[in-house]
Amino acid sequence: MHEEDLIIRPALSEDEKELSELNRAAWSWLSDVAPQPPEGEPVFDERHTPDQFRLAVLGGRIVGYVRVVPPTPLASNRHVRQIQGLAVDSSVRGRGLGRALVEAACTAAREDGARRITLRVLGHNAPARRLYEACGFAVEGSLTEEFLIDGHYVDDIWMARRLTD
Repeated sequence: MHEEDLIIRPALSEDEKELSELNRAAWSWLSDVAPQPPEGEPVFDERHTPDQFRLAVLGGRIVGYVRVVPPTPLASNRHVRQIQGLAVDSSVRGRGLGRALVEAACTAAREDGARRITLRVLGHNAPARRLYEACGFAVEGSLTEEFLIDGHYVDDIWMARRLTD
């Protein structure tokens, strides 16, 4: 991949079908706590709107996304954003797209006035944890055996990154 080939852009409502296909294809017990979404299940709804998503587009095809939202509707928490979804097509993994999406999420959060960005990652998801650490996130907490996934108890790891100097 040449960096100039990669476009990171906001999602549009017309991206729904392609995004739904990517979401289903990228699903894994390594990263997801719910069963695989059925074919054709929409990604966008009243709680998941296109403005929350940044897409990675390579060769005109959506190959990844990150979703960034305020973690709560509270005014006292308005300075924080949370990554609530990151996916990269398996055919392009290992080329820096995940990192580009995480950095795009941080930039968007900072431009929106956030001072911090947080996320939750499953304890057994070592590739994602390495990616987030490489992007400056640090573990701030852990909920031991929070999920029972595919017959195994899995920790829920909370990570965060400061967006101000």
